[in-house]
Amino acid sequence: MIAVPAARGKPAYTPRVNAPAGPDPLLALADRCVQCGLCLPACPTYRLDRLEPESPRGRIALARGWALGLVAPDPAGEAHLDRCLGCRSCEAVCPAGVEYGALLLAARTRQRARRRPGRCQRLLEALAARPRWLAVLLGAYRALHPLLPRAWRPLPRPPRPPAGVPAPAPIVASGDGLEAIALFRGCIAGPYEAGLREAVARLCAAAGARLVEPPGQGCCGALHAHAGDTAAAARLAAGNRAAFAGARRVLTLASGCHEAVAAAMPDGAVAEDAIAFLAARAGHLTLQPCRERVAVHLPCTQRNVVRSAEATRALLARVPGLEVVELDAGFGCCGAAGTQMATDPARAARFREPLLAQLEASGATRLLSANIGCRLHFANAARVPVQHPLEFLATRLPPR
Repeated sequence: MIAVPAARGKPAYTPRVNAPAGPDPLLALADRCVQCGLCLPACPTYRLDRLEPESPRGRIALARGWALGLVAPDPAGEAHLDRCLGCRSCEAVCPAGVEYGALLLAARTRQRARRRPGRCQRLLEALAARPRWLAVLLGAYRALHPLLPRAWRPLPRPPRPPAGVPAPAPIVASGDGLEAIALFRGCIAGPYEAGLREAVARLCAAAGARLVEPPGQGCCGALHAHAGDTAAAARLAAGNRAAFAGARRVLTLASGCHEAVAAAMPDGAVAEDAIAFLAARAGHLTLQPCRERVAVHLPCTQRNVVRSAEATRALLARVPGLEVVELDAGFGCCGAAGTQMATDPARAARFREPLLAQLEASGATRLLSANIGCRLHFANAARVPVQHPLEFLATRLPPR
């Protein structure tokens, strides 16, 4: 065991180095890596820093060395693990099929056991797990937003809650002949996405489905799992599993939440990305022409996990006259990465900067992105409106 001298006002960093007894699941995941390096060009953090420890291969080597007790964790190594964006672009190009997402969660779970997360991370986790508290806080933030200095505005101003939005309701059959589909709400998306949920309800109705928002659901737990708090993630998953009891299909609106929601489904239920659900029923949708140029950002989780990027393209292509520009500049990620846009905003902004420059140069009048974290990250700096693709598409439905 080694101890690193404490910074002023902070406890000493005292990592534990113990080789595990018996088969180690993390080692089984790490040993699939053949160290070929094909993941390096796909990794945003490696492309930014050009450092081996900032690549998937480097992080796998670190996690493996820690698990075997060959090296002691130190602040520098922990920082390399912290800075992984969890984009999983490496998985998309790995010839050996390394499950990097699972390996990252395992490594961060062990990291959390040896090192307490920062104050900002703990606060964000606590608020995400308590959506009612979060909604109250964001309500106050909305009221004070115009008065706050720029440095105190980490998020865009929450929209005014729309009038006439139905309250959460249980999943019950009705006499309207429409298939009942449950909708996952999320945590921070609650105050920010009320307009989007109303828009998706209208799109689903046009496609022959009735959208229901069951009460009792909460945060998906991805934010907690990605920071190594698997116990909190499991508690949140259990709450959502109970909330969606009786559902056969649950739609998600945030690509970053989808995998966690899918893992929490009760028996007999499936989670489906709302974009993919509507793309499969696009023949029922009549969309009015729009002479506009829009920019589309395809989040890492949408491309590498949910895989609904093509569905997004297909739906937008159904709008006559719409010109679509896909943003692909920079490093392959916008940098939001869950909580990293809040815990390390300067670094997150470096990933976002080339995408904003491309957006500005494109002449697009709005930006579309399918993940709540990415949209908040962009909206705090973009000069054009930032929306979910489905919120924009709902504006092209014929008047009721």
